[in-house]
Order: sequence, then structure tokens, then C-alpha cells
Amino acid sequence: MNNQNEIRTRVDNYIETQSRLDLLRFITCGSVDDGKSTLIGRMLFEAQLIFEDQITTLRNDSKKSGTQGEDIDYALLVDGLEAEREQGITIDVAYRFFNTDKRKFIVADTPGHEQYTRNMATGASTADVAIILVDAENGILPQTTRHSFIASLLGIQHVVLAINKMDLVSYDKDTFDRIRADYAKLENFFSFRSITAIPLSALIGDNVVERSGNMTWYQGPTILGFLESVEISEETDQEPFRFPVQWVNRPNSNFRGFSGTIASGTVSSGDKILALPSRQTATVKDIILFDTKLPSARTHKAITITLEEEIDLSRGDIIVSQTQPSPIANQFEVNLVWMSKEPGYVGRTYLIQIANQSARATITNIKYKYNVNTFEKLPSKELNLNDIAVTTIALDASIPFEAYRDCRKLGAFVFIDRYTNHTVGAGMINFALRRSTNLSNQDSVVTRSSREQLNTHKGGVFWLTGLSGSGKSTIANAAEKILHDEGIRTYLLDGDNIRQHLSSDLGFTAADRIENIRRIAEIARLMLDAGLVVITAFISPFRAERDAARGLFEKDDFFEIHIDTPIEIAEKRDPKGLYNKARNGLLPNFTGIDSPYEPPIDPELRLNTADKTVDACIQSLVTMIRKEVVLEHA
Repeated sequence: MNNQNEIRTRVDNYIETQSRLDLLRFITCGSVDDGKSTLIGRMLFEAQLIFEDQITTLRNDSKKSGTQGEDIDYALLVDGLEAEREQGITIDVAYRFFNTDKRKFIVADTPGHEQYTRNMATGASTADVAIILVDAENGILPQTTRHSFIASLLGIQHVVLAINKMDLVSYDKDTFDRIRADYAKLENFFSFRSITAIPLSALIGDNVVERSGNMTWYQGPTILGFLESVEISEETDQEPFRFPVQWVNRPNSNFRGFSGTIASGTVSSGDKILALPSRQTATVKDIILFDTKLPSARTHKAITITLEEEIDLSRGDIIVSQTQPSPIANQFEVNLVWMSKEPGYVGRTYLIQIANQSARATITNIKYKYNVNTFEKLPSKELNLNDIAVTTIALDASIPFEAYRDCRKLGAFVFIDRYTNHTVGAGMINFALRRSTNLSNQDSVVTRSSREQLNTHKGGVFWLTGLSGSGKSTIANAAEKILHDEGIRTYLLDGDNIRQHLSSDLGFTAADRIENIRRIAEIARLMLDAGLVVITAFISPFRAERDAARGLFEKDDFFEIHIDTPIEIAEKRDPKGLYNKARNGLLPNFTGIDSPYEPPIDPELRLNTADKTVDACIQSLVTMIRKEVVLEHA
């Protein structure tokens, strides 16, 4: 019985000791085959942090793979996907949790191949330390620089330059010094607080957990020794209180709490808080963790807060300190890492997710993107896979935020494609643009409604889209003439006319087409406010931009009309000979030939000119417009 009590006491003491240990999150990154997975596997093995049955399985798997002969392939501890084991590379981010007597750790083994850079950025987004591995035989590679730059952008403070495979260069000190000096030339481009160079052999175990007898010239820490001793900042506890609401906790009519994880600062019962963006004020009543009431809570704690006053709060709102509120804005300068094979364009709209907040966001300008090899700032009209750029973005709603350097949780965001729901980009807010708060709508005494009353009809936007030669301009011109003769005030925005004047600076690349449609949509919005019936005749080939245009208007103000003409017929009609020029390579980026056309999925009106006569199509359009704009009392 005494023995059992002693064991129980020892277990309780161990659990209590472990609960007091702080947590360090770190990543391993670098170029492909630099030994990232091997390093983690060796560290876990040598620190005796894996079980006997895992070691047995590891030995068996190592024999099957044959990568290390009869020896253990430590990378197999981390590379879990079949494709990873077959190719000998890391594809996905592999997370491992372990602890020693001094600290708890979460490690993210991130992929080295360039096409998986987006996965590396994901792993780095929550890390305190980056271990950047360099193959001693190859030295600094472009992916080493890219990963270092991303780690710096993501606010990682401490870096280990792990110069691996020293056994392959006979543990040569000059090789170590040369690589360390090469990396030092890049340090001015990064914002790391410390860089610690460590020579090692992950495969053999030199300087991983135990100091190497093969490199007596090195007197610094081992990898594990560094991780156990590096000081990580807990400054977020001293920052103003920020609490994104993840869930309104309402188990019954007698309880209403707001659940989430504290992004920064501390909160105590009795604190005065402000709800954003509504700006309602209240007082903290209780702070609840499971079934326990806490006097206070700090950064990273997942809690439920109840309030003394009843205020309207929902998921996506932010609870902040009443005396130190977050700023609110809708336009920002950001660092953006592009993660999609589909390019990102100025003018294109995406969904943005910041903490628990969602909105629609448009890239308004690409200031420059970086050449990660030279750090040169390059002009660009589009973002391609793995590009790192400084851009400006505009949201369709003002949101509370923090600069990423001040609060990661409220300064980091992802871009999501509105059609596929794929994450296409990840970014960090640098600051709000001044016009976010300095500009506001100036209400006019004369309203759209009063203008429509004067016109004796409503306004509306009727957006004709279709291939070149489909008949858009012909149908639009004839329809406008009929409506004009009936006393309806109209304006026709035609593609060729706009191209000669307002958009004379734009070409026909995807980026230029997107900007052209953005301009047209804004003009149409102004004309609608004037009470006019606006008819547009543009190819407008991309579904995303037509939907973005629709998003500027109320539901009953915008109508999409697809002039549905097969390309074979459009090409036969071609009065300008454009298709012939395009097929002969004289007109690059021509819609339907070497640039795509994305037809509407569910337009308000579809006019198939292959089945209908031109007159019938014109009449269908006129009938639709009359129905939508003629006032009942007129």
C-alpha cells in the first residue's frame, strides 16, 4: 500500500512539474533533402522520447525503405505520408509534441520543396524558433533564403542555422565558417533577434542532443540544448486585451457566455470591455474554464466570458480593453505570400479570414514583389505561386485589427477563393491606410430615389456578357434606341468605346481585363445613382469579376445577360477579322482562343443567338428592362 502511495505521489509530482513547464513552438525548414525530418527523428530517439514499440516499428520500416542500409532512417518517424516515404521528401507539415525536464515542445517539420512553400508558411505562422537546415556540401540555396525570409516576415525571433551533414565534409571547420559567413551577408534583410549557427550531423547524432567529439573546435550549444534554454518572449501578456469571439455559449436561457482564446493581454473579473465593431460597452462578470471560475486569464487561454450587461455579440466580434481599444479600418498595406497555382490579380476579390472575422477583400495594388535570391523589389501586375509581395487590400467592411508585429492573431489573415474555398494566400497586416479612417461617404441632398422620380422610372444595370462577335453591341444599341424613344433615360457603356478612352492604358492580359471591368462597374454604380438605366456590352470573360461587379449593387439593381453564341458562329460573323488574327498569333490573349471565357452559371437572361433572330433577342432584352425599371404609378 505504501509502495502504491509512493508511486501515486511521484506521478502527481511529475504531472504538476510538467504543467508548470513553458511551451516552445519551433519549425525545421530549409531546402529539400537538407535533413529536417532526420534531425527531428534523431532528437526524439536520442532524448529517449519514443517508446520501445515505436523503435521496433522504426527499425522494421527502415529495413523496408532501405535508405540507410541496416541503420535506422530517423526521418521515417516524421514522414508519415506514403508519398513522402516513397520520394524521400516531406510534403505536408508534420507536427510532433514532446517534452523534456526543462520544457514542452511542439515541432512542425515543414517541406523543403519549392512547390510546398505554402505549407512551410503555415508551419511558421505559430512558431517561436526556426531551425533552418543547410547541407554542408551545398551551402546556402535559394530555398534557404526563401524560408528565412518567410520566417522573418512571420515574426519568428530566434533562428538556428543548423549546418547539417558535417560528416560528409570531414567535420571541416572552414566549411562551417564559410557557410556561416555566407548567411551573415543576408542578415540585414531579416528581422531576427538572434541567429545561432550549430554544426551537426543529424544522421549520426553529432551536436543534436550530445556534444560531438568530432567537432571539438565548436563550443556552442547542441540543438536540444539551445531549444531548452532559449528565452521566448511572453510580451503578449503585457499587450492590451484582445479576445476574438469564437462561439456564443448558450446552453440554456439562464446562461449566455462568449467563448474563445485570448489573443493578447489579460482579463480579470470587473474589467471594463468594449465590443467591436459595434462599440458596445460592458463589464466582465465571470471568467470560466470548464466548471471553474477564474479571477483572471492571460494570453492563449481558452475561456468563456460572461458580462454584467446584456449586449449583442456574435462570432467574429472582438472583445477588447475599453481603455485600449483596437483600431478599426477597411484598407491595409500587407505582406502577402501567394499559395495558389491560379495567379492573384489587382482588382480580384477574395474572402478574407482574420481571427474569426470574415469579409470580402480586393487586392487594390501590388506595390512590389521580392526576388528572394537578391531581395530586389520587382514591379508586378499579378502574383504567382510562392511569390512574396507587399500589396494593398480593401475590405467591404471595417474590422478591428492589429499590426502583425503587435498581435499575430489579429494581424494575420488568409485569402480564400470564393468559388473553390481553397486557401490561395496568407498575409500579415503592416498598417491601415490613412484613407480607411480619413474618408467617409458624403451624403447628397438629392438622392437616387428623387432622381428616379424625376426620370419617372427606376434605374438598373443590365450587364451583357459574351464572346467577341456574339452580338452584344448590336443588341445593346438597338435596345437602347427603343427605350430612349419610350422616354427611358439610358446610357450604353460599350467595350470598344471605353477601351479608347477611360481604359486606353490597359492591354488584354488577365490583369488588365480585371482592372477594366472594375472601372466599368464603378462607372455603372455612379450612373445608377443618377437614376439611369445602364446597359453594358463587354466580353467580361471572368466569372469572378462579373460577380465582383454584381457585389457593388443591391439584388434588384444588377442583371446579368448572357449573349450565348457558340464560338464557331461568333468566328463566322467576325466583322473585324479578330479571330483570324488571333489564330495567326497576331492578337495574344484573345478570349476564346488563348484566353478563357467563363460563361455565367445562372444569368437573369440568356439570349442564344444561334437559335433566336437578332430582333427576337433585342425584344427579349427590352421586355426585361421595361419590367424591371418602369414605375408602377408612372
